[in-house]
Amino acid sequence: MSELSSHDVTSLLKAWCAGEREALDRLVPLVYEELHRAARRYMRGENQGHTLETTALINEVYLRLVNLPGVDWQNRGHFFAMCARLMRRILVDLARSKNAVKRGAGAPEEVFDEAFLLPNAASIDLLALDEALDRLAKIDKRKSLVVEMRFFGGLSTEESAEVLQVSSETVKRDWRLAKAWLLRELAPGHRHGS
Repeated sequence: MSELSSHDVTSLLKAWCAGEREALDRLVPLVYEELHRAARRYMRGENQGHTLETTALINEVYLRLVNLPGVDWQNRGHFFAMCARLMRRILVDLARSKNAVKRGAGAPEEVFDEAFLLPNAASIDLLALDEALDRLAKIDKRKSLVVEMRFFGGLSTEESAEVLQVSSETVKRDWRLAKAWLLRELAPGHRHGS
């Protein structure tokens, strides 16, 4: 996205926040393709029989966004970070509902995008990832947010740094440490809290 487009997105977000409904109509085409790419990147790792399509995920994010009360949008990065959080919630809720239907048969396996988060990662349970991210947030909230923004939202290092108001080097370091922590937490046989 060009610098002009990034500025346009921020301006439209602020106008939407100020109550200009038409700003949302102009904003959606500017962010839709980027949201679709982030969702497609994540959904590429899903099981073939997954019931949620990329477009449906984006539509659900949109519905939740327009119903968020009183968000003071700071900039484009803040918007995409919120979208990442919403995608995570939607996918985790879906995994939980499937797990409930199966009555203990186990949650569906989810695959990390290997190039994006965990090198040589085997299939993992999305619910286990969500629980591990919640545990990480209790230890280090920023590292958990970095994973959420990078993995679920597809934000770059620079975009994540902008949202968190830290340097790109800090985001890179948090990313490396969070990946190592998650690898340990999600390893078979690892006992949480030990």
